[in-house]
Amino acid sequence: MNKAMTVEVALAMLHQEDRWLLQLRDENPEIVAPGCWGLFGGHLEHGETALVALRRELNEEIGWCPNQLNSWFQHQDEKRIVHVFTGKLSVPLQDLRLLEGQDMTLASTEQIRSGRLWSQKLNQDRPLASALCIVVDKLDEIIQVD
Repeated sequence: MNKAMTVEVALAMLHQEDRWLLQLRDENPEIVAPGCWGLFGGHLEHGETALVALRRELNEEIGWCPNQLNSWFQHQDEKRIVHVFTGKLSVPLQDLRLLEGQDMTLASTEQIRSGRLWSQKLNQDRPLASALCIVVDKLDEIIQVD
């Protein structure tokens, strides 16, 4: 693998009770999975650890970050390395400020496993991003840990 071509991202699987915080990504065709539901997070900047990058991204995207984020798993393919963290969403959804993306929601495991979610803001059904599909396969692990 050409390390120079590998992109690293850090994503947060934040939960509140039995629901998970998801972001409906912008429609920008230059981003990964435009118009799909995904996790909050983003690219690591030069010299950043995955945890530092994720804290920065959460503050940039929703104006909030949990005190504790736990490394869950890492997924790698030919184009990117994805670091996935878990944490608790300890504030009400309405206390978050959506600063990036079209919508956000708290979705149940069953809703996520369906592969599509309803956007209240857009009044449309939208698919999951491929990175979130990877997480779906591991949901049983995290539910048992919490």
